[in-house]
Amino acid sequence: MSRVKRGTVQKARHKKVIEQAKGYYGRRKNVFRVAKQAVEKSLQYQYRDRKARKRNFRALWIQRINAGAREHGMKYSEVIDGLNKAGIEVDRKVLSDLAIHEPEAFGAIIEQAKSARAAAA
Repeated sequence: MSRVKRGTVQKARHKKVIEQAKGYYGRRKNVFRVAKQAVEKSLQYQYRDRKARKRNFRALWIQRINAGAREHGMKYSEVIDGLNKAGIEVDRKVLSDLAIHEPEAFGAIIEQAKSARAAAA
């Protein structure tokens, strides 16, 4: 059987990891064994934080809606309840954007939610 030389494959593998470790400090950027650990950990953080980002943004949207709702004399939970009873399907991202950039439109939606809650009660 012939001998297998793996220099090119190994070099390509090492190069891929070292390129991913670009910008790291110390040996993490240029020593393969250390860079591999750092890159692996960074990929774990990336995966975890893609999920966390969704949670963070939802929390931010809720805070903004709550702030806008309190200007109109309602709480966040009352607004969501009123929207559900009114049959208005607007997601939290859009609601928070309206609360910031178009307060008149947000106020109109709040009034519909108020009236729907009053009608149901």
